[in-house]
Amino acid sequence: MDIGTLRGIITGLLLVGFIALVCWAYSKRRKPDFDEAANLPFADEDEPFSRENEARQDTPRQDRDRQEQGDRDT
Repeated sequence: MDIGTLRGIITGLLLVGFIALVCWAYSKRRKPDFDEAANLPFADEDEPFSRENEARQDTPRQDRDRQEQGDRDT
């Protein structure tokens, strides 16, 4: 078996794999899953962060803003 035959076999396997992937992606059984995944960015969340977590996340920025404001005042 020479390198040309090996390349042909690999190309054929990749072509079969690609066709299988396309068939899987466009199958009717997968459509509900993909539709649900497509709508995830539009899903409403009750409250993404609790007030306590939100306050913790804003604290470093508030501290920095206070420091900058203090630097401007002096």
